[in-house]
Amino acid sequence: MAVDVLCEVNNCKYNEEGNKCAADRIYVVSHTGKKAAKQEETDCKTFDPGI
Repeated sequence: MAVDVLCEVNNCKYNEEGNKCAADRIYVVSHTGKKAAKQEETDCKTFDPGI
């Protein structure tokens, strides 16, 4: 498991100083089913704008 997860989405409530993700879990999904051929086909479902 990754120790450091980096994220540049500054308005996510899990984003901490140094672009570190402070979420307990990271949930990433594919737009194309269970396999993705390139990163543009994926999204982070953990994102929360904290509003």
